[in-house]
Amino acid sequence: MGGHRDDQGDAALLRAVADGDSAAMAALYDRHAGWLYARLTRRCADPEVVREVLQDTFMTVWRSAASHRGEQAGGWLWVIAARRLVDSQRVQERRTRLEENGSRAQDPGGAARERPVAAAAPSAEEHVLAGLEYGDVGTALDRLSPELRQVLQATVVDGLTTRETSRLLGIPEGTVKTRAMRARRELRAALAALGAADALEPMGGAV
Repeated sequence: MGGHRDDQGDAALLRAVADGDSAAMAALYDRHAGWLYARLTRRCADPEVVREVLQDTFMTVWRSAASHRGEQAGGWLWVIAARRLVDSQRVQERRTRLEENGSRAQDPGGAARERPVAAAAPSAEEHVLAGLEYGDVGTALDRLSPELRQVLQATVVDGLTTRETSRLLGIPEGTVKTRAMRARRELRAALAALGAADALEPMGGAV
């Protein structure tokens, strides 16, 4: 993930963004927009949605930069982007269901429910979840088979439910659960081999 390699520089940029420095915001965008767009594209085939999510991500960064506490900027940015993508996909699913059922006229509250909730800055727990793609945990994650890695990325990094993961990956919910359990075991074993088994402790069993 190319853009997050210079964490100290990113932290300085984010402090400047928090002070309202638009030039710093432009520099941060130039550093990170490329890899964020590429990763979002792997999770969503609609380029228009990806562009909207990317724009929403950096709007959230502009508003929330002061909440950054010096942790790895790449993980912080990805958590925001992933949450925005999930919000966007859920809104689209609601719209599709309403259109298929022809029930817009019968559901006057639907339009209000379709409005996505404004993205908040990542919580402390979400920063830990983002660690699944960075540092030692990211290295261990790379050792998993693709099907196990996909389940962890969807359920933990992107915050999808078992049902949503099942729909996203096109596999039964039971398979999602089975792979998640297997992935947890293999991830812990890989972390132990790296001497970083305690990296998952703050997650409270989330993986």
